[in-house]
Amino acid sequence: MNTTYVSFSAEINAQTTEALLGVCADLANKKTDVVYLMLSTPGGNVMSGLTIHNFLRSMPFKLITHNIGNVDSIGNVIFLAGEERYSCPNATFMFHGVGFDIMQPTRFEEKLLRERLTSLQADQKRIADVITQRTKITPDEAEKMFLEAVTRDPHYAKANGIVHDIREVKGARRHAGSAACIQAIGRRSRSG
Repeated sequence: MNTTYVSFSAEINAQTTEALLGVCADLANKKTDVVYLMLSTPGGNVMSGLTIHNFLRSMPFKLITHNIGNVDSIGNVIFLAGEERYSCPNATFMFHGVGFDIMQPTRFEEKLLRERLTSLQADQKRIADVITQRTKITPDEAEKMFLEAVTRDPHYAKANGIVHDIREVKGARRHAGSAACIQAIGRRSRSG
């Protein structure tokens, strides 16, 4: 069984999403058995994060995700795509509710406010659904985390089914490559 290590340390946006999807599609086409995604992200665009999650879940390879720093915001949804999930001992997971930015002067009327609120609530529900389906976290707990904007440690993550174990990344040191936003840093074969 061959394993390919992929490092993703970036904000979730259209460009980084397309880059990661491209790397993973290429690995699937090359018949990679296991992709070991080392993840650290401050989060970013909800739509892009949900797209990555759904795409990764559809891939024919086994996906292992490993929090190597901070997995924040929509990054948690991407992390939860892993069939096996791990965290380094000093990593964190941050959860908060969905918001939106206003980049220019905007006039808010009731219709626009309702549209924004409906969109925000729909995104938050989709994120909560992934969290509750892939972990031991209940819908009420997820809603509370969104309202409080909490950061959790690996022990909380393990107790609540976010991760399966707390450990350092194994094997990747032998394949270290240059630091890039997204890079397949090596392939190794394992028997079994």
